[in-house]
Amino acid sequence: MLMSILLYNIGVRAYLLAIWGAQFFNKKAKLWIIGRRNWQQRYAADWQQKNPEGKPCIWVHCASLGEFEQGRPVIERLHREYPQYKILLTFFSPSGYIVRQRYVHADYICYLPADSPRNARIFVELFKPIMAIFVKYEYWLHFLNALQKKGAPTLLISGIFSEDQIFFKWYGALFRKALPGFHHIFVQNSASADLLKSLKIKSFSIAGDTRIDRVMQISHEATELEFVDEFANNHRVLVAGSTWPPDEAILATFINQDLPDDWKVIIAPHHISENHLIRIERALELPLVRYSELTPINAPIARILLIDNVGMLARLYRYGRLAYIGGGFGAGIHNTLEPIAFRLPVICGPNKHEHFEETRFLSAKGGAFIIHNTAALFSIFVKLANESTWTKASETAYQYVLNNQGATDKIIQLIKDHKFLTIKTL
Repeated sequence: MLMSILLYNIGVRAYLLAIWGAQFFNKKAKLWIIGRRNWQQRYAADWQQKNPEGKPCIWVHCASLGEFEQGRPVIERLHREYPQYKILLTFFSPSGYIVRQRYVHADYICYLPADSPRNARIFVELFKPIMAIFVKYEYWLHFLNALQKKGAPTLLISGIFSEDQIFFKWYGALFRKALPGFHHIFVQNSASADLLKSLKIKSFSIAGDTRIDRVMQISHEATELEFVDEFANNHRVLVAGSTWPPDEAILATFINQDLPDDWKVIIAPHHISENHLIRIERALELPLVRYSELTPINAPIARILLIDNVGMLARLYRYGRLAYIGGGFGAGIHNTLEPIAFRLPVICGPNKHEHFEETRFLSAKGGAFIIHNTAALFSIFVKLANESTWTKASETAYQYVLNNQGATDKIIQLIKDHKFLTIKTL
């Protein structure tokens, strides 16, 4: 076991060295390094300012923006029901921190330092979390060990396990040993539960995905967006969310050649740099307007609305008839639950769709559709143009979120039942 820990520490140091080298040509790596520079002094000063009365805190850690959206319903319930505690929110990735660094339901937001015994000990002693919550995939061994030594209840929420993870490999003993450090693990599905049983983990339960609670909240609270009603103008709308260049190449061919006259398209790219937006504009032949330039005059004329900001995609699905979700021709698809909550059937590329419970389930049941090229997109589009086919797909998709909401309630109830949150100091 000592050898495993040594190898783990070497791996962490190698990762740090790689990030340090990448900062000179990669903006994200540079932000990663800058955000952790002199962290001990900065965090101590900031925490004193944010928490002068020395209230105990609840620590929630998310890898990035997607995990934050899973943790968000739990954070907001804790913030509302336990106002006597401060909320500490940490991110591993700049893509999460930069977007949510001013999130109002957390009292202090910062980067998680690199996982070392010293960093973990100092971090836990500084913030003295009364309880810690890790979201989905985060298993930082030294931080888990430091929390365990301090006796802070630690939960994993929206967890999902698969046989290709390190826990289930012959060389994964160190990580298997870390899992009992969680006081309770909330998993999304029965397959994950079965895998935990195979490791003789006992303190777990199937709660589902907390993102569903969040997207249902968004769908109920969604308000109109200025001039988008004029753009939609009783047309059917294909909403393409979080698209990347491979998605946009397929969409451009389809839109230019096959989009029916009574349809319009909203495209919300994952990255909105000026060069990227220009490339999208040049690839499309139909009348297009950017959201920042949308007016009552040009909105009805445009066939394509190009979103050039961050943060409104979830609300755009209320105008849609179908959703195309990007990322499926790259690292993996983005959030499909948001359009499903608005009753939209979903189309996406093939990469890693099976890693998400909703797309795995709905692609088998007819609420989501996996494509590999433009021809497949056209085929699915024609299929869903049939009203009865669309209605069945829409109802199948929406029923999924109706049947699987409530994970947040289960998590909060266990916290209450086990009395994890009682005022005390570590």
